[in-house]
Amino acid sequence: MSFSEDLMSAEYINLVTFRKSGKEVPTPVWAAPLNGSLYAFSEGKAGKGKRLRNSPKCKIATCTYRGTVTGEWAQAEAVIVEDPAEIENAYQAFYKKYGLKVRLFNLGSKLIGKFSKRAMLKISPA
Repeated sequence: MSFSEDLMSAEYINLVTFRKSGKEVPTPVWAAPLNGSLYAFSEGKAGKGKRLRNSPKCKIATCTYRGTVTGEWAQAEAVIVEDPAEIENAYQAFYKKYGLKVRLFNLGSKLIGKFSKRAMLKISPA
């Protein structure tokens, strides 16, 4: 199983994680394709990381930068990446897809001390 080309090439995807109660929590994120999965990053202590630690179940769809869904939902599973080499490969995928935009974003994050506190998420088809 694999994600659609629309999802793999979308500038933004809406990542929906689930609370223990089952309530959906949507978040628009950048996502970069690598080896059939999508990678996204988030502030390390953000709620989506906590929710994904409880359950990897999620769903994704293409969206606008504000999170308005523009495509079909796909069932997925997401995990927090721990392997430094995989994280570096994911960042290289971001540089390839988003170019200067992500480089400037990362620079700003480094200057304010948030870059090292990020969590890299690997989103795979369910």
